[in-house]
Amino acid sequence: MEQTEASAAVSGTHGGGERTARKAATALEVVVAVDASEESLHALSWALDNIVRCHPDATLVVVHAQHAVDHFAYPVAAHAVVYAPSAAAESMHTVAQEENSRRIVARALDVCKERQVGATGAVVEGDAKEAICQAVERMQAGLLVLGSRGLGTIKRAFLGSVSDYLIHHACCPVLVVRPRPTK
Repeated sequence: MEQTEASAAVSGTHGGGERTARKAATALEVVVAVDASEESLHALSWALDNIVRCHPDATLVVVHAQHAVDHFAYPVAAHAVVYAPSAAAESMHTVAQEENSRRIVARALDVCKERQVGATGAVVEGDAKEAICQAVERMQAGLLVLGSRGLGTIKRAFLGSVSDYLIHHACCPVLVVRPRPTK
């Protein structure tokens, strides 16, 4: 099916534009989802070594999902409820989250730079499962790579698994890189 799409994209061009259209139609857009875990950086390294290196025309985007600020209520007296965080606390929390997200993406981009691979970073907001799924669709990714924390069956059932969700809902192939074996 990919060859058919590539042929259709090329058939409408003439002369030197044909090569450019073919390259654009066959370029692989690789999205790697990262968080603060070593497993996500391991997945990024694996993608750099095993995918990007083999596809020099591939583009790489590092995506981090930043949780939206949670609004919650807690009781302070028998009939009173306080909604938190306040506007000031919410603002400080948001700034801290944004800074944390920038650090996570910068760390991932440093890994790419060390291996002399150009990459771009993106921060998306919301539940990681939905936000990454939507970002991959918007970017028209050809491959999504992410790490696995190696949760057991019971923990995965209670906590949910981002990788399980994305395997079933992402609009492109998903590659889940297992954690490094423990010694």
